[in-house]
Amino acid sequence: MAENEGEGGAAAEGAEAAPAKKGKLKLIIAVVGFLTLVGGGVGAYLFLMKGHGDEKHAEAAPSTKPPAFVEVPEMLVNLVGLPGERVQYLKVRIVLEVKEEKLAEAIKPTMPRVTDIFQTYMRELRAGDLNGSAGLFRLKEELTRRVNLAVAPNQVNAVLFKEIVIQ
Repeated sequence: MAENEGEGGAAAEGAEAAPAKKGKLKLIIAVVGFLTLVGGGVGAYLFLMKGHGDEKHAEAAPSTKPPAFVEVPEMLVNLVGLPGERVQYLKVRIVLEVKEEKLAEAIKPTMPRVTDIFQTYMRELRAGDLNGSAGLFRLKEELTRRVNLAVAPNQVNAVLFKEIVIQ
């Protein structure tokens, strides 16, 4: 009988352990489900209510002025080549981008100086210097640097190409 009790006692423990494991599993699933619902609710609230407070901030923020543009006269320069090669020309129409209209008006009197600086630089270029987008990017960056030196203390944001032809 003692053997039966021992077996019965082990069976009783096994019966209690199985429901205990099921109870813990149910508890874990319930906690995970609850956290998922809460997280989803918070995420939905933040997503849906995100734009409602921005109207006050938009009214308080100062309106940004659109940039102003200054036309540079069209330029046609010959490019440097090796002796015996055919002469190649570069035709460029450029626009300078500045922050506001009053800077554009301040730059206009210095336009002869800007044109001179651009032409003297571009006359030293070779056709190979302008190959691909990397060549045009380098040209744009160098022209921006040079125009900022010419119009200092005013500042030009960018040099923009309206037209560029190599012939």
